[in-house]
Amino acid sequence: MDERVASALAEAFPDRSVDRTFGVGPSWNGANETVGVVFDDGERAFCKVAIAGDGRRIAREMAVLRYLDAERSVSGPAVLAGDPDAPVPYLVTAPAPGRELLDVWEGSEVSENAGEQRSAESENAREQRRAALLRRVGATLATLHAKRFETPGEIVGADARGGLALDPAPWPDVLLSTIERTREIGTSERLARHYDAVSDCVEANRDRLGGAPAALLHGDVAKPNLFVVDGEASTGSAPPHGIVPIDWELAHVGDPARDLVRAEDQLLNGFDSEGPERYADALYRGYRDRAGELPPGFAERRPIYEVVRMLGRSGFIDQWVTQLDEPLESLVERADAELRARLDAVRSE
Repeated sequence: MDERVASALAEAFPDRSVDRTFGVGPSWNGANETVGVVFDDGERAFCKVAIAGDGRRIAREMAVLRYLDAERSVSGPAVLAGDPDAPVPYLVTAPAPGRELLDVWEGSEVSENAGEQRSAESENAREQRRAALLRRVGATLATLHAKRFETPGEIVGADARGGLALDPAPWPDVLLSTIERTREIGTSERLARHYDAVSDCVEANRDRLGGAPAALLHGDVAKPNLFVVDGEASTGSAPPHGIVPIDWELAHVGDPARDLVRAEDQLLNGFDSEGPERYADALYRGYRDRAGELPPGFAERRPIYEVVRMLGRSGFIDQWVTQLDEPLESLVERADAELRARLDAVRSE
């Protein structure tokens, strides 16, 4: 067992023995490490530790999960223990109910002894199933965004009433802070110049960004971070739209349009390609089903957020190399070209 994980579990559960830990799949986050834990009594949990000893992300996620537990409009995994100020900052949560969206998306909810059923699923049926999932994700985001805050800000912990303690700032400044957070967890400096170009774009468009509403944003709406719950969850009734997001360490308070743009990109798009329009339409339809409309100013600010999303390629270009059958220099050229095109789209507005 990793020494940091062992230290965190010993502090959190001094009277419990750990049977084993297990990996939870690859992560592109270089700031924290998460492992699954099986205690001697068979109970499972997930332990996240801060690699460099900086507990700010742990404090943020723990505060958001407890806030969600009190609000209950959108569910998250239960907090079992956590201490952002420990020598090894840590957060231990219960398993999320349901099945990972990525598995459901691929159709692996079909039982293993029913391969014939899986292979017999028609293309049309698969598309309908995936569109229905995306509508549920869209509705969940709209539910999360429905509660508005007085000001944007970075989440620094919980307040005395169990709400979210914010370091308030104008939305462009919060957005710039999230860019710096991406730089912190990025795994490659090969395209470090992109961070400055994206920050300059945000600075140049302060007026367009300044009037955005403020809501709680998840900040990392990817398939592995969403769980699908049908019927009764283990902790009671299933969440309103059957989607439970996990991994809230990048959460912040700001423009809901930014969360929705990022969700579409992470759920559907490739390195420099867009997913099927019908799937994007399903995501937005689900959002409208719940909210009645897309976030105010969505179309106006979307090009700026698409520029910011480029850092999900630029800062992790080495990770993309492992996913695509292309040499690094080819991906660098494509990323440069895509960033230029997105910057041009902002300037043409």
